[in-house]
Amino acid sequence: MSLSPLVKLSEEIATKAHAGQFRRGGQVPYIEHPRVVVSRVGDDQEAQIVAWLHDVLEDTEETAQSLEEVGIPIHLITAVDLLTKTREVKYDNYLDCIAACPLAKKVKIADMLSNLSDNPTKKQILKYSKGLQRLLRD
Repeated sequence: MSLSPLVKLSEEIATKAHAGQFRRGGQVPYIEHPRVVVSRVGDDQEAQIVAWLHDVLEDTEETAQSLEEVGIPIHLITAVDLLTKTREVKYDNYLDCIAACPLAKKVKIADMLSNLSDNPTKKQILKYSKGLQRLLRD
């Protein structure tokens, strides 16, 4: 499958997976967040795919296996998996893993910028500014 249909498929997966979810404040449908992240990664279709999917493993019933079964390439699933924060992994270690993958890093920077533009708390501003400094250091 060429990339353009995969971008569309990724959008469809994310839209279905995030249905009924809302951003902070409960007013904006959650899918608007991945849409903004996609808009921040430019014309890079692999980054667009990862951007659409960047929260589905963390926040929905989707799994790496379910993404693979519908045809998402393994290297893109790997980037999505790197972006999936778990409680067991310390934030600095999480960022180090992301920093080692240019595709995940590009999407995470776009994600952080989106989060900073969405009425963040002071704690979130400090967290994302630290994260951006870490990812932009390399």
